[in-house]
Amino acid sequence: MNILVTGGNGQLGNEMRVLAAEHPSHRYFFTDVTVGDDARGTANAMFARLDITDREAVEAFVADHAIDCVVNCAAYTAVDKAEDNADLAHLLNATAPGYLAQAVGSRGGVMVQVSTDYVFDGTAHTPYTEDLATCPNSVYGRTKLAGEEAVLAACERCVVLRTAWLYSIYGNNFVKTMIRLGREREQLGVIFDQIGTPTYARDLARAIFAVIEQGAQRGIYHFSNEGVTSWYDFTLAIHRLAGITTCAVRPLHTSEYPTPASRPHYSVLDKTKIKQAYGIEIPHWEQSLAECVELLEKRE
Repeated sequence: MNILVTGGNGQLGNEMRVLAAEHPSHRYFFTDVTVGDDARGTANAMFARLDITDREAVEAFVADHAIDCVVNCAAYTAVDKAEDNADLAHLLNATAPGYLAQAVGSRGGVMVQVSTDYVFDGTAHTPYTEDLATCPNSVYGRTKLAGEEAVLAACERCVVLRTAWLYSIYGNNFVKTMIRLGREREQLGVIFDQIGTPTYARDLARAIFAVIEQGAQRGIYHFSNEGVTSWYDFTLAIHRLAGITTCAVRPLHTSEYPTPASRPHYSVLDKTKIKQAYGIEIPHWEQSLAECVELLEKRE
């Protein structure tokens, strides 16, 4: 297949680039709004600039390269900034996925859309299943939900993958920030009353490849690592694995750290559906965190 991966410079896009080497039978086109110096092509992969908010550019790229599958890793993910930039967030999170889905869907191809736990309001007390009613309470959540709806409407062979608390060795994320702050500060306050599950972007990329290789079964699926934690406990685990012992981490209530956008207090995702549909095994979050921190240390 000819596979287009948008957002190639991001956390998930970079992990897709890494794992593409394990799936050499396909040809890959990684795109982003800018192309970095490290975006070198290989025998079965190329990196190109593509503005996914430009409908004509999207249609031309998909047609010119005979794209069979689109994996949309691009998004407006600045949750707090989205509150003041709703139009831009909607363009990137809702309109653009619709363009991609329409373009590949018209060719009978597959669309994989990455979404978020923010489509829920976070008031539940048991893990969210795919059939529960959505109720986003932020601009980011509303625009991502609109993106899901646009993709499902435009492409028959589509899969929506909701995830949460994404991190990797690439880009800016919570794990890298807590390591940096832990080494810079003697004390750090972290929220303890928001509960969820971290997701290692490489594990999510592996799940996406399972969807591609086994054939897309249309619908919405949830994916995060196994287990449950809070941001506070997540930070303690990060510091322990990174060998940080000089920073005291104290728990904060959400009310002590107000933000422009509301966060779900509980966003644990039930992964039963994707495990049954694709036969995948999902690592516990602590296991995957250890792998990520080890890779980060090797890069230093």
